[in-house]
Amino acid sequence: MQKAVIAATGLFTPPHSISNTELVDAFNTYVANFNAENAAAIEAGTVEALQPSSPEFVLKASGIQSRFVMNKDGIIDPAIMRPQLPERSNDELSILAEMAVAAARQAIEAWGKPVSEIGAVLCACSNMQRAYPAMAVEIQNALGIEGFGFDMNVACSSATFGIKTAADFIASGSAKAVLMVNPEVCSGHLNFKDRDSHFIFGDVATAVIVEAADQAGPGGWDILGTRLKTVFSNNIRNNFGFLNNAAPEGIGAPDKLFIQQGRKVFKDVVPMVADMIIDHAGELGLERSELKRMWLHQANINMNDMIGRKVLGRDPTPEENIIVLDTYANTSSAGSIIAFHLHNQGFAAGETGLICSFGAGYSAGTVFVRKRG
Repeated sequence: MQKAVIAATGLFTPPHSISNTELVDAFNTYVANFNAENAAAIEAGTVEALQPSSPEFVLKASGIQSRFVMNKDGIIDPAIMRPQLPERSNDELSILAEMAVAAARQAIEAWGKPVSEIGAVLCACSNMQRAYPAMAVEIQNALGIEGFGFDMNVACSSATFGIKTAADFIASGSAKAVLMVNPEVCSGHLNFKDRDSHFIFGDVATAVIVEAADQAGPGGWDILGTRLKTVFSNNIRNNFGFLNNAAPEGIGAPDKLFIQQGRKVFKDVVPMVADMIIDHAGELGLERSELKRMWLHQANINMNDMIGRKVLGRDPTPEENIIVLDTYANTSSAGSIIAFHLHNQGFAAGETGLICSFGAGYSAGTVFVRKRG
């Protein structure tokens, strides 16, 4: 059975960044306007007054200080509070494809091989902008790649599920190299009028090239093992879809955007993921002391810190448990790949790390990697 290697990665970062202060200023203006417009109903007790937020609350709750977005003006306008991304004609490259292609080209350049060697394209992300044709096929066409492509969605775990799928294609001989991309316009499904979640997400795109070990050049990362897990839960949910996007309440209804019960998610997911990592490491014959670095899903600073402590049995150092959500925020499937792409230096051949994701579903994926010589 052919072993797989992570040969290269790529990252596209949007041009606009929103600080906590900018986001909170817009939110608080919206709150003040809402409360003023509904003052009589609030006083009568038929409408509940909205509560303002603060940059300090956002930072403490999440560890996030800023986030990148594809459109800033609409998000920070208190009268709009959503990204304004004009629909493109069918003859233009879709926005998700555009982002994915940019990340993919960076990965392909780092890889240093022609796209003719790529046999499959996987587009793995939380929210596709359309039902069909598949985003992966559009991306494949834009890059001039032959073979096949398809979309997959496992929410925040999509990238690790995508790496697992790519590795399986390599093992079966279905492809010698696979391009896996994660374009995320998370701002498009975020409720910027919700105090508890308006700060969570950012936009980004990442790319990973997974290649057969027998044709891989020096460097890169051997994939030691992959494991996937899903457990159904409604604690993170988004009900938007083609069956309800014309509902009388409209697509802006709260349950047609991102909603979660954060405390329940924390309580359920942290032990599930930590136990999964420890069990998978044991199955691979790895000791905790061998794990040089973890590139976890960038969900929430408190979740990542707790998982790191449970896995290592002590407080991890910043070099062991990589955090990028302070500047990128939660970027769903792309978060662990951003962390890996930006912070995989300093490894000697034979040293081991972990790419791990977790999120709605619940879903979780672990990919143990070892630096190649």
